[in-house]
Amino acid sequence: MKKILNFFAIVLASITLSSCGYNSMVTAEEAAKGQWANVESSYQRRADLIPGLVATVKGYAKHEKETFTSVIEARAKATSVNIDASKLDAASIAKFQQAQQGLSGALSKLMVVSERYPDLKANQQFINLQAQLEGTENRINVERNRFNNLVKDYNTMIRTFPKNLSAMIFSFKNLDYYKADPSSSKAPEISF
Repeated sequence: MKKILNFFAIVLASITLSSCGYNSMVTAEEAAKGQWANVESSYQRRADLIPGLVATVKGYAKHEKETFTSVIEARAKATSVNIDASKLDAASIAKFQQAQQGLSGALSKLMVVSERYPDLKANQQFINLQAQLEGTENRINVERNRFNNLVKDYNTMIRTFPKNLSAMIFSFKNLDYYKADPSSSKAPEISF
């Protein structure tokens, strides 16, 4: 009799726990964290393209040393910032974003330098690298959007009834979104 009661208790517990949403919350949280790795991978691709771009431009513009130095330093800083996916909070995402913003600014300066050299702009290697960099910037944007969508899905899941009760019991916490740099809302000033 005791074995039968234990069996029914296990079956009842299994049914109850399977409907609490624990597994779906874990799946959603891991999907968001995995997507963060895709964001970092896209930024890494950009960082990997930069040495070739700098080397190509250097061949044409040897006296632009300050620009090359700032690009190389910004790349080093951007690639040194790593975020633990289990600690995706607003502060760590902002730190990552700040390092990437510095690299974006340095790349903009490099592109301005390239405008001064018509032969460089016609160089096939430079054209290919520039196209790859443009494609990578698009990938970064897509991956950030996917990350934010998965964070939205996860956060919605753990805040809606009845899963919010299980989320509270199992200590599931909201994840932070990737947010745009506040300075990006201002149009850049362009002067000729």
